[in-house]
Amino acid sequence: MKIGIISDIHDNWPNLDKCLDWLIANGIEKIFCLGDTANSDTVSHLAEKFTGEIFLIRGNCDNYENDDISAIKNIRNLEEIGTVKIENFVAGLVHEPFKIKNLIANNEKLDFIFHGHTHKPWIEKSGRTTIANPGNLAGTAYQATFAVLDTQKMGLELKILETI
Repeated sequence: MKIGIISDIHDNWPNLDKCLDWLIANGIEKIFCLGDTANSDTVSHLAEKFTGEIFLIRGNCDNYENDDISAIKNIRNLEEIGTVKIENFVAGLVHEPFKIKNLIANNEKLDFIFHGHTHKPWIEKSGRTTIANPGNLAGTAYQATFAVLDTQKMGLELKILETI
């Protein structure tokens, strides 16, 4: 299975659409959205265009109520911090990196921790856990980027939006 990891959309629908078109064309089955979509219209647009399961984290710039998105069938609202167990791995999801310590304290065996917020894409290994930021789809401060996780290979790849 392949999972798209996106963050910090900040209502940039053209970049979101380009990313989603690529994810759909490349057989991505699920999305981890790590916050700062910005509003419920963007969340609705994301869920309408990508019909697979979307695990949503709330970011510090998100301006929507849980009730605004609760009726969207393919959204799994994890609020500010959450874990997802899929196949042979467990991933922790947060928006702000300072919340990573909360994930680690509550979960002994995380294969991946994904966060956004800084807009800077990077991947690092900490013990058995890969910690990664997919960057941002807004294209602010850094190029617009996202990541793809291949669960069969347990491989993670960063993608630059303008090169896809």
